[in-house]
Amino acid sequence: MSAQRYLLDTNVLSETRRKQADEGVMSFLSSTDSSAFYISVLTLGELKKGIALKRQSDPDAARRLAGWVDGLEQSFADRILGIDAAAATHWGEWSAQRPRPVIDTLLAATAVAHGLTLVTRHISDVQDLKVKVLNPWAKQK
Repeated sequence: MSAQRYLLDTNVLSETRRKQADEGVMSFLSSTDSSAFYISVLTLGELKKGIALKRQSDPDAARRLAGWVDGLEQSFADRILGIDAAAATHWGEWSAQRPRPVIDTLLAATAVAHGLTLVTRHISDVQDLKVKVLNPWAKQK
């Protein structure tokens, strides 16, 4: 049986930069082998959008954020997933059922296509889909 693997949503990565990061998130990340973590090109896009927005109001903070994102790209170099045909098929089927946030649903579709568990705080738009979801902010039983 293969080890569990995870697709990290942007909110999980961003949480690690907070001064008082959530204990559940940090515990999950520190107790799991980092080679089990994957990210999506969509997550990189969201982070780069954040850099561009921050650059308008605080160029120094934008440079720090860009340095952090560059480090993520290097760390995850062989574990950055794109949107492939399988993910697009899942997304198309799910999107036809009812309106859903595009990026959240594409992340869920990517997780399913690659046999990963989606790690996110925002599960409400994907919890009815055939995707394994883990919310590290929730108290685990």
